[in-house]
Amino acid sequence: MPSPLPSPDTPLFAGYRRIPGVADELFDAEGRMRPVWRRFVDRFARLSADEIGARFERGNHYLRDAGVFYRQYSADPLAERDWPLAPVPVILHEDEWQTICDGLAQRADLLERVVADLYGPGRLVAEGHLPAALVAASPHWLRPLVGVVPRGGYFLHYLAFEIGRSPDGSWLVLGDRMQAPSGAGFALENRMATGRIFPERFPRAHIHRLAGFFQDFRTALADLSQDGGAAILTPGPSNDTYYEHTYIARYLGLPLLEGEDLLVENGAAKIRTIEGPHPLGVLWRRIDAQFADPLELDADSRIGTPGLVEA
Repeated sequence: MPSPLPSPDTPLFAGYRRIPGVADELFDAEGRMRPVWRRFVDRFARLSADEIGARFERGNHYLRDAGVFYRQYSADPLAERDWPLAPVPVILHEDEWQTICDGLAQRADLLERVVADLYGPGRLVAEGHLPAALVAASPHWLRPLVGVVPRGGYFLHYLAFEIGRSPDGSWLVLGDRMQAPSGAGFALENRMATGRIFPERFPRAHIHRLAGFFQDFRTALADLSQDGGAAILTPGPSNDTYYEHTYIARYLGLPLLEGEDLLVENGAAKIRTIEGPHPLGVLWRRIDAQFADPLELDADSRIGTPGLVEA
């Protein structure tokens, strides 16, 4: 049976208050602890306040030593702030997580079909499902890419979703992130920091590992690269998530390039090196699409590479 709501006198839950109208991750509507949390809470409750504080500081210390930061836009273009860490993870049952994954995979497939149609046959507009003026006026719809057939057959290779719980506990998609989404590298660093906070076998033995995602993505890049290698295109050090760009580049063993590091010759993208241009097979773009090519897209872009659309 699930454990009852702990007494207010229990040190771990002193001051715990349920917020009306907000979903509670720890307790269900009847005030019972959700089973998926039970083992974690049983172990966490054995720690003293000093032990908890020391563990939390250990996680923050790791992030500081690793140099994890988030660039904040201000008068100082290189101003940084520490990456915030929530020491206690959100724990979901595998069945619930699989439901989320299935729903997001379905949504990703839908978005891929929409993008493929907008740059292909245009049936959504022709049949009246989307207003032509709405599409044409969007700064994210890039007219020079109409008719382009992407290598591998897919337009969307890397996307993210912002999700959250509704008051009734169901999951909602709060935002679709298809323009160079960030988060995967920070998630990996969060996992590393959490492993230092909770070095015991539990809960690490009961969670999905992140390495498989990166291995699969690295394999996908290699499959797309054909004769050339793969690389990551970054806006540069002033970007708010530049740390993540550098971290993922190191983790995957890929060159991290800026627009000026590339050139396009005879429709082929190449990397500038002291030994001369080297062929590039696939480029993982971490800049918004409209800034990738100042020749074909945004003429004011200073972070893209002329001719990249044709490569």
